[in-house]
Amino acid sequence: MKIIKQSVLIKNTEWLTRALQGIEYAARISHRSEDGQTESSAEKFIQTVVIDRGDWSVVEHVHAQVEFVVDRGITHEIVRHRLFSYTQESTRFVNYKKKMPPLFIYPQVGVECPHCLAGDEPAKRRIGFDIWEHYIDNPIKGLYPETIPCVYNNAWLDTINQDEIAYKQLLDDGWRPQEARSVLPNALSSKLLMTGNLRNWRHFFLMRSTKQAHPQMREVVIPLLAQFKELVPVLFDDINPDSSQIENVRKGG
Repeated sequence: MKIIKQSVLIKNTEWLTRALQGIEYAARISHRSEDGQTESSAEKFIQTVVIDRGDWSVVEHVHAQVEFVVDRGITHEIVRHRLFSYTQESTRFVNYKKKMPPLFIYPQVGVECPHCLAGDEPAKRRIGFDIWEHYIDNPIKGLYPETIPCVYNNAWLDTINQDEIAYKQLLDDGWRPQEARSVLPNALSSKLLMTGNLRNWRHFFLMRSTKQAHPQMREVVIPLLAQFKELVPVLFDDINPDSSQIENVRKGG
């Protein structure tokens, strides 16, 4: 039973560092003022044309591509943003016994087992002992290994363990991965590549970084928003993760 932490990675950071220049160029075409663009004019121009006047259509000329590693429950929420393009790890085609072991994500944000996240799988090795533990080598040779209780909930660990055992048993019984996947839980980790223009990303952040968003969603989206603010100034500066969803919706874009 391998447990990992959620993660997020922008795949085209170099392109995004020139995003404002690309947006400015697109916006200037309507008035044929391309000759007014300079190396330092983008931020002021976009503040005036896009932010102050609300002409968000020109922002659609630049896209961002982001790779998420989250659980299946969070991927279900992400793909509701229909205007993005997605490619997701397929439980139909990935055989989690032959290709790679299944990876799971603990659902309570802020509760982390350093041993699990370092790749040390918890185990129940004592007969009749009902606690999941990590076995650490004792520095004194000849002594039994030390045991450290896993900080994750025992009922959750029991369930994930049984799901993994059942999945592999079904494969052994001749089931195909697309059939055996029916016993895998929402906690199963999934890699998801998400591509969309910056206007759509703004809406995504307005909806998914708020106080009402799922805690696991906020865990990856808030750091991602900070990266967007650094790479693409102006367009995302007014989005505050401490805001409510209704406050963010009123900002539009």
